[in-house]
Amino acid sequence: MAKKNIQIADCTVDFAFQRLGGKYKGRILWYLHANSILRYGELRRTVKGITAKMLTQTLRELEEDRLIGKKVYYEARPKVEYSLSETGKELIPFIKYLNKWGESRIASLSNAGKSA
Repeated sequence: MAKKNIQIADCTVDFAFQRLGGKYKGRILWYLHANSILRYGELRRTVKGITAKMLTQTLRELEEDRLIGKKVYYEARPKVEYSLSETGKELIPFIKYLNKWGESRIASLSNAGKSA
């Protein structure tokens, strides 16, 4: 795999969000955490609304950023498995917090709509 030219951001928060930004990266990391290992087709079915091209591109970026690992099995029908790397696992407590925060905000908005 060719290493991409990682531009170091002026701000560490920007650097982190550059690694995690986008519509699907957080969800892919979350699903890999929940399932330990997922094959490409499983990810395609699990991540709703993602195209094959976008999934491939996003997985490639996550792999280049060393947030996920990829294991290729060269068999009669080759298969590829994805899992969180040790660096990716470091992000899970933060993603758990974002999940909890999101649940709270959705509940708050839902309750606000009921009282209107």
